[in-house]
Amino acid sequence: MVRLTLLASIAVMALAAAPVTVIADSLIVDNLSQSTASVDTRPNRGMSMTTVESRWGVPLSKHNAIGDPPITRWEYPYFIVYFEYTNVIHAVQKN
Repeated sequence: MVRLTLLASIAVMALAAAPVTVIADSLIVDNLSQSTASVDTRPNRGMSMTTVESRWGVPLSKHNAIGDPPITRWEYPYFIVYFEYTNVIHAVQKN
């Protein structure tokens, strides 16, 4: 039993002293400058339809509400806004 404990202790010390190699990847995003709709320039959660339309203008298209609760979709040139009833639940950037 003492021998097993001694061997386990030596193994732990050997692993602790072993060199550690760290590998990292880089993510490169192309065409970032073409995108003018950052998170700051899209509607925030909770905004009303009236507020969105007054700030960003009339959308390119308005899709009718679907489901229960009703979800409405408005499409702008650089982003799409999803509403539940009359409030924004999400705004996503177009690809």
